Amino acid sequence: MAKQAQYDYIYYGTRAKAGEVITFVRHVLQANIRAEARGQRKTPICIWGKHGIGKTEIVQALAEDMGYPFRYIAPAQFEEMGDLVGMPSIEEGRTVFRSPEWVPREAGPGILLIDDVNRADDRILRGIMQLLQNFELVSWKLPRQWQIVLTANPDGGDYSVTPMDDAMVTRMMHITLEFDPKEWAKWAEKNGVDSRGIDFVLTYPEVVTGLRTTPRTLVQFFETITEIDNLGAHLGLVRTLADSCLDQNTAATFIAFVNQELRALVKPADICNADDFAAQVEYPLRAAVLKASLRVDILATICTRLANYLTLSERPFTDEQLANVIAFVKLDFLPNDIRLALVQDLADPDKPNSASLLPILEDAEIGKILLEGM
Repeated sequence: MAKQAQYDYIYYGTRAKAGEVITFVRHVLQANIRAEARGQRKTPICIWGKHGIGKTEIVQALAEDMGYPFRYIAPAQFEEMGDLVGMPSIEEGRTVFRSPEWVPREAGPGILLIDDVNRADDRILRGIMQLLQNFELVSWKLPRQWQIVLTANPDGGDYSVTPMDDAMVTRMMHITLEFDPKEWAKWAEKNGVDSRGIDFVLTYPEVVTGLRTTPRTLVQFFETITEIDNLGAHLGLVRTLADSCLDQNTAATFIAFVNQELRALVKPADICNADDFAAQVEYPLRAAVLKASLRVDILATICTRLANYLTLSERPFTDEQLANVIAFVKLDFLPNDIRLALVQDLADPDKPNSASLLPILEDAEIGKILLEGM
């Protein structure tokens, strides 16, 4: 039994993918702005989840996207209440407190992120509870339209956390972030993560979360192999790098992936830019996936990466490239459920490049696929 399977972790709120968490947080932030304008109390947000899955990064990226000033504290680093409340000084015969340097002073809207809140000492946690209630402490207050977002690791397991009592829990709205390979792949494509790493996560999603294997450690590993063009020729080094930051099972699976599956994963750019689609894409892919049982995992990985490549692109595609995509969608060995998921991704009007993909959806056979799946 894996170590993490021994524990019954305690979470709060709906378990959600990254995109759903972003939608929730954005909605509550905007609702809080309206509540404050009416003279009502704002409600802090707490994002729960295991280590290394991107809770902090989501809040930072959302603040940047919304144009909000951003402040960050990690209360586990606070040794004394003065780190939270501020330090006393004497002015005109009275004792006053000087607020800490991290306290925001500029006008909002803005976000104060209290990261890994339940790793703080119990005394600090009690002080933070008052901040959550009134958005102020005895010595300072947050400027108008500033909001509080917290992150926390689950209780009830092997995390070194301080349990929150009901009085603190009920001061916040809660949601739990869960890892989703497709959501992660979109982020990874945008942020230039090694394409072989993206292929691996999509092909073997069951081994990419564990005690040491997290989205964060996977990105660390993929960054170290970026400059190694031929992974197969440097397997010893690749295995050492994998062992340095990943669970043993994940590292072994990656080595097997390099030896067996990597060559079969046609790159999205190669599909679009093939001069001879049949010779360069269809026949090699057919030989790679039509084994004793159809390699559905490989096909699903290729389709997810192709959808991301097409919809996240900032440039239009040529008629020849679109014709190759149409031919790929119509491959006779592509399972219907994977085909439908690909077409639905391409049909999403909210994707950045959706307008240039309309010729694909206007193809009669593909349009029929989409209508039958609705």
